[in-house]
Amino acid sequence: MTRILVTLGIILIVAGFAWPWLTRLGIGRLPGDIVIERDNFRFYFPITTMVLVSLVLSLIFWLFRK
Repeated sequence: MTRILVTLGIILIVAGFAWPWLTRLGIGRLPGDIVIERDNFRFYFPITTMVLVSLVLSLIFWLFRK
């Protein structure tokens, strides 16, 4: 359990450092993501991005299990 938490922590740190480059790929701005902008308010709900990330992670975990 400790090894899994440390690995997840390292992955989150790497993703945080890589975020400026990941935003250039367009992840988070896919069709189907909900963005509502008003005067002093911005609501962002990345439905399509969450589904895509979930599918990729499920595929990766499925491959590692085999």
